[in-house]
Amino acid sequence: MSARKLSQTVRGQQAVDGAGVRLRRVLGYRTIKDFDPFLMLDGFDSEDPRDYIKGFPWHPHRGIETVTYLIRGEIDHGDSLGNKGIIGDLQCQWMTAGSGIIHQEMPQATERMLGCQLWVNLPKKEKMTRPAYRDIRKEDVEVVTEANATIRVLSGSYGNKKGAVRGDYVGVQYLDVDLAPSGTWSYSGTPNDQTLFIYLIEGTLAADESLTGFEEKACAMLMKASSTNGNESDEVRVKAGPDGARFLLIAGKPLKEPVAWGGPIVMNTQEELDLAFRELHDKTFIKHDNPQEF
Repeated sequence: MSARKLSQTVRGQQAVDGAGVRLRRVLGYRTIKDFDPFLMLDGFDSEDPRDYIKGFPWHPHRGIETVTYLIRGEIDHGDSLGNKGIIGDLQCQWMTAGSGIIHQEMPQATERMLGCQLWVNLPKKEKMTRPAYRDIRKEDVEVVTEANATIRVLSGSYGNKKGAVRGDYVGVQYLDVDLAPSGTWSYSGTPNDQTLFIYLIEGTLAADESLTGFEEKACAMLMKASSTNGNESDEVRVKAGPDGARFLLIAGKPLKEPVAWGGPIVMNTQEELDLAFRELHDKTFIKHDNPQEF
């Protein structure tokens, strides 16, 4: 079996977003093409509540899904229609913004805030779908224990375990892998016609052919297949450094559609983007009375 090769490492840059939240923007405007269908990835890791306590007050989204996953921490969230909840340790909120939603995410002071938010683009035909929430609790996630690794299956599948989320619009493979010190791990569950990357949350990890070029935390490593034959699945091989590694393996099939991106709204054309902002101004942005809850 061929191995996927490390073709690009993206470290992003420190940024401030929301009402003053300090984070690392790993994926963004400049990585759209290579990481399609994944638009943005913000990582956060802080033991100082002043870095994040001001949160993300009321703001709109349209045309995307936001996936917020916490290893440690607590985030209160709610929307303008009265829906609300809490994301805690090893919990996830998978929100389909679809046709439009206005919500807020407010981190609470804890010993450590560690996690990330991923934006998944929606296909053109699903941009205006009905908004939906999926609150994934710790007990909803299947856990696979292997010799060197513990794998939590948030979306997609691993072995004979299925994820807590199906991926109704874009099928996303989303695994949380905790790899033992100096441990090795291999994976071959994603077809070659899909984008696959690793986001390193903690520790150091080698994903090159020799398994010697260790990368440090808070980077995204794009793994390219040897061919685009969707019937094949090249193997991913990684090795943790002496202190182990915690990483997310994320994969999905590229949409290969035009992207018109304006702040929290992502459409396919500038005209659609302009319309969305006009509707925000005219207070006609919300198209459905209530999001679905799965």
